[in-house]
Amino acid sequence: MNIITIAKRLSMLVLLSAPVAGWAAESVVPAAPQLAAKAWVLMDGASGQVLVENNADERLPPASLTKLMTAYIATKEIEGGRIAESDQVTVSEHAWRTGGSRMFIKLGSQVSVSDLLHGIIIQSGNDASVALAEHIAGSEDAFADMMNNTAQKLGMTNSHFMDATGLPNPEHYSSARDMATLARAIIYGEPTHYAIYAQKEFLWNNIKQPNRNLLLWRDKTVDGLKTGHTEEAGYCLVASAVRDGQRMIAVVFGTNSEQARAAETQKLLTYGFRFFESQTFYKKGAELTKAMVWKGAEHEVKAGLSEDLTMTVPRGQLKQLQANMVLQPQLMAPIQQGQVIGKVEVKLGDKVVRTSDLVALNAVEEGGIFRRLWDSIRLFFYGLFN
Repeated sequence: MNIITIAKRLSMLVLLSAPVAGWAAESVVPAAPQLAAKAWVLMDGASGQVLVENNADERLPPASLTKLMTAYIATKEIEGGRIAESDQVTVSEHAWRTGGSRMFIKLGSQVSVSDLLHGIIIQSGNDASVALAEHIAGSEDAFADMMNNTAQKLGMTNSHFMDATGLPNPEHYSSARDMATLARAIIYGEPTHYAIYAQKEFLWNNIKQPNRNLLLWRDKTVDGLKTGHTEEAGYCLVASAVRDGQRMIAVVFGTNSEQARAAETQKLLTYGFRFFESQTFYKKGAELTKAMVWKGAEHEVKAGLSEDLTMTVPRGQLKQLQANMVLQPQLMAPIQQGQVIGKVEVKLGDKVVRTSDLVALNAVEEGGIFRRLWDSIRLFFYGLFN
């Protein structure tokens, strides 16, 4: 199909989900830091763009990073009205006996969903994780199925969960990229409950336990997310911070100490904020132009984007970007709302760095017989002279 290009400079950019591969030669961004870790990822929060990665898709034991998925499912269940924060959960023997880090809930006691959620996120309680999983799904095994289904929906292609805690299991794994994807879903999908991840301590059963994320004390811009540690996994951390309205998400797997995971994660965050910038110019559904429609009840259809227009680039490059709209020629009614009718091409110099679909923001029904006949005649002569 032929495409006509409306050469038009726009004060907008487009959503990126891929790394900035190939741009290093055109920027002054120094090489990314090399970390003392098995794998890592730095992601811009707004765009979802991965800026730095190493072994990002390697399947590794996530330890208590697993609880990010446990907590995410719980908050989605609350949001959907299937459970309530005030629900009282009876602590089973299985939950009570679960080893590792604990909230110290008592066998047979009743604990609210809200308290369990705090115990999972802040205290990394394995007992709390199992208790909440059983409340949601009936058993931890059934909850693991929910975890895997959720991972699939989020596009976490290198993750498989066997339990709600992250205790060692050869079939239980995730990756740095997948954990960044999950963190982004938590931050933007559940902003109300996300505030829990910034809390530095939680008191339960007269035992006050601190959040193990040391960056919450060292960097006031950090507001989450979760630590993890087992002998097999090493020391892991998923962290996020906001500076001047820009959010970064950093994931580190397999460092050798609690201090090291904090320091290595801080290196990623510092690098991202120092050398990259992002901006959202238009939201999904904003009208950007109108496209001519043939044989329709209306002469035009509104065109916009199917995703937010956000881009992350090396600092100083935002003003160098141009965007051209490319519309399909001879759009024929009927047009369905959401139908792809063109694209936006974003260029840095002569290089197209991203394309995004232009979609119809409204439906256009087929016109009456006289409108269709008249447009057929017009199209005949249009074809003769073009």
